[in-house]
Amino acid sequence: MKTAKELSLILGVSAAGEVLNQVLPLPVPAGVYGLFLMLLLLSFQVIKVEDVEGTGNFLLDNMSPMFIPAGVGIIRYMDQIAAVGVPYLIINILSTAVVFVVTGRAAQYIMTHFQKERTA
Repeated sequence: MKTAKELSLILGVSAAGEVLNQVLPLPVPAGVYGLFLMLLLLSFQVIKVEDVEGTGNFLLDNMSPMFIPAGVGIIRYMDQIAAVGVPYLIINILSTAVVFVVTGRAAQYIMTHFQKERTA
């Protein structure tokens, strides 16, 4: 019975995200609305973590089979992907490096800025 309650809460929030997607004229996927709605409900303790923890953990533990169709799609179109594989790989490596550097510099700036404020 507890699992049914947890699942109904999770599916209810997901359904509310679907409704928000239809009502609001923003280009945001319904799943994102549902995630933010769940975040707000958990943050304001309208829903307690214990109320969804068991089923949520089960869903997370069994999430990997959901990616099988995407993997099959990639394998099916491997010849088309291979044509752009090297540029795609280079772009991924360079953009990852840029993100690392920018994040590191931003973190250093924030840390030194707050350290100066504490000593002042």
